[in-house]
Amino acid sequence: MCQYSAVDGSAQDWHLMHLGQLAISGAGMLVIEATAVSAESRITPGCLGLYSDANEAALARVLRAIRSTSDIPVAMQIGHAGRKASSREPWNGGQLIPPGEPGAWLPSGPSALSHMPGEAPVHAMTADEIAALITQFAATAQRADRLGIDALELHGAHGYLLHSFLSPLANQRTDAYGGSLANRMRLVLEVFDAVRAVWPAHKPLGVRISASDWVEGGWDLDQSITLARELHARGCNWLDCSSGGLAPALQKITLGPGYQVPFAEAIRKAVPGLPIMAVGLITDPHQAEAIIASGQSDMVALARAMLYNPRWPWHAAAALGASVSAPKQYWRCAPREFPDVLGKVKTGQR
Repeated sequence: MCQYSAVDGSAQDWHLMHLGQLAISGAGMLVIEATAVSAESRITPGCLGLYSDANEAALARVLRAIRSTSDIPVAMQIGHAGRKASSREPWNGGQLIPPGEPGAWLPSGPSALSHMPGEAPVHAMTADEIAALITQFAATAQRADRLGIDALELHGAHGYLLHSFLSPLANQRTDAYGGSLANRMRLVLEVFDAVRAVWPAHKPLGVRISASDWVEGGWDLDQSITLARELHARGCNWLDCSSGGLAPALQKITLGPGYQVPFAEAIRKAVPGLPIMAVGLITDPHQAEAIIASGQSDMVALARAMLYNPRWPWHAAAALGASVSAPKQYWRCAPREFPDVLGKVKTGQR
């Protein structure tokens, strides 16, 4: 979950505290929030980035603290905000910063179409700018490797740049990056190939997609399956299946527990061998366990539920009769009815 608390893209004390508590949560993997590949790639002026030496040094401090207290694998989402760039923080309304106001810059997209009605049209990227963008993704991946990040996830969902190139609702180009499905997928695949070329072979590389725009005539499940097959053939290590975010004024979503899980299940069945991650209103341990046990998904990711309860995995382990890794400083807090939940039998204490 984006924290909108960076300064010029650089992590602050908030990130150390925020990620530090999640690092000892007992989760199987910690994913650092969407991290911009350039200053213009940020959603808001407060978004995290990894495009400068200062960004890299600031995040290195955070990672040193995590590594000193936890052995949790640390992944990172990297991406470009596209049409949703140059926006205010959610607690300041979340709207596009009007052009010309302090802190504003010109958002980019596949075509000169605004993200929301009433907003100014964005800049339609040129071929040279697309080539530069691909290089920026690769450069950020190299910085992430130097930091010791264990895995990367390309953010191609929620209306951000890569998603907007995929969807015919946002992409009206007539060149090699628009029109046919193959052309609309081209940028995502080229970014994946460029990152995979510089990202160490032993480190996983996944992709997050919006499996559907939830708008007739937009990006949909069948196109997502085609993209999943292309990514699988290129060595993608997992596909994170979210949805929506490209056309908020048009999308028709029926919310409910696990409402996006059917997308994960359908793609998993259609593309055997590609590990799938399910996400979206998964809040109960038994619900999460059923998703995995029934074969709907290979992994489950939590976001808001973990922000609300950073010890969610501890409680899930207790509910499911399992145990999690926890710092020895906390071993004695295990409830008497679940003495082994923190991986240590509770003993007498002074």
